[in-house]
Amino acid sequence: MTGTQWTLIAALAVGTYAIRYIGLLAGDAIERRPALRAVLRDLPGCLVVALVASSLAGEEPVVWLAAAVALVVASWTNHVIATMLVGTLAYAALQAL
Repeated sequence: MTGTQWTLIAALAVGTYAIRYIGLLAGDAIERRPALRAVLRDLPGCLVVALVASSLAGEEPVVWLAAAVALVVASWTNHVIATMLVGTLAYAALQAL
């Protein structure tokens, strides 16, 4: 093996252990700061909302109405499968009109 390859292997090893160490430090920071814990607890929901909102951009009104129905169901039931089912049925019903 060449020196460049060994350098690459060493750099990747250092990077791997640095990521693990940063994870340990972040875990300690999350445990010590309740505000950070609350932000990270809500982060997955915010990401889903951002993905759904960006996918609605430029869509026709039928899609927006079906998404609004799904949002109401999600807020009311807090049940993912029910939300998906009702949203899909609302889209199909609105398309049929």
